Amino acid sequence: LASLRDLRNWKLTEEDYNKTSELKKKMAKPDCIISSDGKNLTIKTESTLKTTQFSCNLGEKFEETTADGRKTQTVCNFTDGAWVQHQEWDGKESTITRKLEDGKLVVECVMNNVTCTRIYEKVE
Repeated sequence: LASLRDLRNWKLTEEDYNKTSELKKKMAKPDCIISSDGKNLTIKTESTLKTTQFSCNLGEKFEETTADGRKTQTVCNFTDGAWVQHQEWDGKESTITRKLEDGKLVVECVMNNVTCTRIYEKVE
């Protein structure tokens, strides 16, 4: 990533881990809107089924309510050219990494050695 300001509006184009029906997949394809001024980060995910949003200061732990209703202790950092979002709750943890690859936003979520990858294309 050249700059935190490079990321804005993204539309989901590929997902490698979704066991739902084709209709639900089409309906639930979320858009991702990212904004940052270098210290504060806001990530909004919108679909026809649900909209979630969180804002945080990079490097500071905060309470996040996830799309599935979990209350997590989350910290976001900008590391090695990627946003890294680490969530902890009830003795469990997951890590979501967002980075640019070939002009696309690649979002990788890892939990219990299972990885879900979503690829977004920029909305002009």
